[in-house]
Amino acid sequence: MKQSFDKLAFKEKLESYGTFPMAYLFKFIVPVGKEYEISAIFLGDDVVIKPSSGGKYMSTTIHKQVDNAEQVIDYYEKAALIEGVISL
Repeated sequence: MKQSFDKLAFKEKLESYGTFPMAYLFKFIVPVGKEYEISAIFLGDDVVIKPSSGGKYMSTTIHKQVDNAEQVIDYYEKAALIEGVISL
């Protein structure tokens, strides 16, 4: 079962983190084969992909310039649709 999150609290936390626009670091863990679905969300951005030590998962890291907290939340919501994704 997917856990829901408090979008308003997350937005407030993001806005207290710094001033937008800003470079934001997105990190996700996905099952092998799903890393391309993360890349599709961040089309045109540099997505760094590394395999886990056990080889079952892939770590993805994306540095992305974002304009506001809503944009960050939108990327996380899109990623949450990928089966097996873990957002860090």
